[in-house]
Amino acid sequence: MAFDSYTNLQLEIGDYLARGDLTSKIPSFITLAEAKFNRSLRCKDMEQRSTAIVNLAASEPEFISLPSDFQTMRRLRLTSVTGKPRVDYASNAAMDDKRTSRGNATGQPQFFTINGSELELFPTPDDSYSLEMTYRKLIPPLASNSTNWLLASHPDAYLYGALMESEPYTKNDARVVLWAQALSTVIDQINNIQNDAAFNAGPLVPQFTNQVTP
Repeated sequence: MAFDSYTNLQLEIGDYLARGDLTSKIPSFITLAEAKFNRSLRCKDMEQRSTAIVNLAASEPEFISLPSDFQTMRRLRLTSVTGKPRVDYASNAAMDDKRTSRGNATGQPQFFTINGSELELFPTPDDSYSLEMTYRKLIPPLASNSTNWLLASHPDAYLYGALMESEPYTKNDARVVLWAQALSTVIDQINNIQNDAAFNAGPLVPQFTNQVTP
């Protein structure tokens, strides 16, 4: 057996559980494990770049739909502007204050916020700007994909994650403690890959600010 597909993963989990009465529950265990992975994993494989173009013909060009797999924003830049300036984050309340105090001004966007599944820009764009967003994406669910990067690189995460979700049905299974420890270790190790990748990218260079000391 191999952890090379959603189907084979279910078979492996079934072998570990050795409970024929739980076979129909295994897809749910996997889905619940993925929900926890989306909340707990912070790794490079979850980072995605995507581009969007402001639609000036829209009734509200300051709003742009986010990618369907969007979870959190890492960076937003205007790639059609010289120097590709960063667009800074502002809270919803701060955006409202800026928009009101400046009379809902138009111009080159300087700030963004997130409203549900939409990105809001301020000032309201006055041109068809191209934007590049780097964001943290959701893990492609195995229920609609035969495999994904997490299963290919870290099949033990899926195995122990799904086994842990079976705990309500296996309350007296002594292996639950071992599964929990294994899952915690795997998640920590995956997240540490991100830290190692950043640390090994090059030497740390101290940054100084022109701060005036009284």
